[in-house]
Amino acid sequence: MIDYDKNNTAYFAPETCDLNEFKALIAQTVQRDTVPYASDVQNNVPIYDMSKLRSSLEHPISRQEILSEWAQVLMSGAGVVALLGAYPKTEVLDEATATYDSIIAAEKLANGGGSDHFAASGANDRIWNSLQKLCEAAPEVFLRYFANTSIAAVCEAWLGPNYQMTAQVNQVHPGGAAQLAHRDYHLGFQTAEISAIYPAHVHDLSPALTLQGAIAHCDMPLESGPTKLLPFSQAYRPGYVAWRLDEFRAVFEEEHIQLPLAKGDAVFFNPALFHAAGANTSKDIHRMVNLLQVSSAFGRAMEAPDRSKMCKLLFPWAVEAQKNNTLNFSELSAAIAATAEGYSFPTNLDRDPPKGGLAPETQQAYFARALVEGLNFQEFALHLDEIAANQQP
Repeated sequence: MIDYDKNNTAYFAPETCDLNEFKALIAQTVQRDTVPYASDVQNNVPIYDMSKLRSSLEHPISRQEILSEWAQVLMSGAGVVALLGAYPKTEVLDEATATYDSIIAAEKLANGGGSDHFAASGANDRIWNSLQKLCEAAPEVFLRYFANTSIAAVCEAWLGPNYQMTAQVNQVHPGGAAQLAHRDYHLGFQTAEISAIYPAHVHDLSPALTLQGAIAHCDMPLESGPTKLLPFSQAYRPGYVAWRLDEFRAVFEEEHIQLPLAKGDAVFFNPALFHAAGANTSKDIHRMVNLLQVSSAFGRAMEAPDRSKMCKLLFPWAVEAQKNNTLNFSELSAAIAATAEGYSFPTNLDRDPPKGGLAPETQQAYFARALVEGLNFQEFALHLDEIAANQQP
């Protein structure tokens, strides 16, 4: 039995979560002098007027100062920054929106629309991999859309250079329900059981691997349901466990804030910040945002082994070892972990959507399930090929 000492623990579990500690953390306020480049602070969120800062990003000294300030806010400050006028000219957003609308219509006609991480299929409109799809459908629009120095700067502030951009469009229609409070990718996309077996220091490091962003493609007053945010909550260490607990979600609902956005504004936040899409109670606003999921350049393995081939080679021997009891469950699990891919991502979420959870089944999970269910080699290899095919661009 693991000893869960909440003050000095190697692992986090529900019993390590202290609601009073959490409440004290989110009771902080942003001191204006800690964010000198911000034009305002609203509901504890530093607001940056990019019409005034954009030129400063071109000068090395002021650029470093601005990026350092953003990094501090995202790490130990409010955990979120708002960039007003991230797009000084919004015509390109209108052009991109028209392209996205066409993609949504075509995908609905083809397959009825995709599933979602936190909303039921069909409850909103989702475009997986909107990055590549915009590039394929309208490359000149894509060029102007991502030729945005404000967005590039905030990505670099958190992740450093050579980051990896991905994006997913989300459109919530009038009457669209709110999400439950959650944290995001990486650990936020794992089940509670899987999150619990990652050591505490991995919980600390996970937020540094990605940055969440949202670009407003339309004006988003409060009734349209802009993202609900809980400033300072990203600093709560057991938060990848706590966000699933009812009492923490209740505090989120009591204390969260929302920022109205205009078309062309953007918000970026630490993926560990407690957040949730708001309810669209408007009569006629079809709230569209492009959700940026930006990853560190360092989220890569050193080599690229052919794990599907390795799984196929290993499977008959694993079946034999299981049959003859020459290897126990723990030993087989260790061998599978060295062989099969243990992570669901990156994948093609159009072909490989999350089913019954937040992420698709991994190679490792399938390999173990195949042994338990007694699949033969042909069945095993066929589905392994399907997994690999689904993960292709």
